[in-house]
Amino acid sequence: MTTVLLADDDQGVRTMLSIVLGTAGFEVSAHQDGESALQDALHRVPDVAVLDVSMPGMSGLDVCRELRAHPQTAQLPIVLLTALGQWLDVSSGFDAGADDYVVKPFSPRDLLHRIDQLLDPVP
Repeated sequence: MTTVLLADDDQGVRTMLSIVLGTAGFEVSAHQDGESALQDALHRVPDVAVLDVSMPGMSGLDVCRELRAHPQTAQLPIVLLTALGQWLDVSSGFDAGADDYVVKPFSPRDLLHRIDQLLDPVP
């Protein structure tokens, strides 16, 4: 089963995404903060990570950089979620190593499509 590492400090978003991803057939490892998500990813490498950018403590950008710095997670597909949609925000996300950047509010169908594209890119 394909595993999604999910980190979002908003309980409602975390619950909604866990349900959407679970219904789509993914195993979800959900975390309310970046630090626990990072530790989980380093312990058990997921197939894809979905990280909220704005979390207290370790942000999604910080987690993204850390995942890229470790050999076992350096190639992990990473999607950043955020309410920050300005050009500089998006650029910062890609500079941190994200593969995709989704601005809130978003369609769960769009997020699932983006995850599918990262897991099985069309040549």
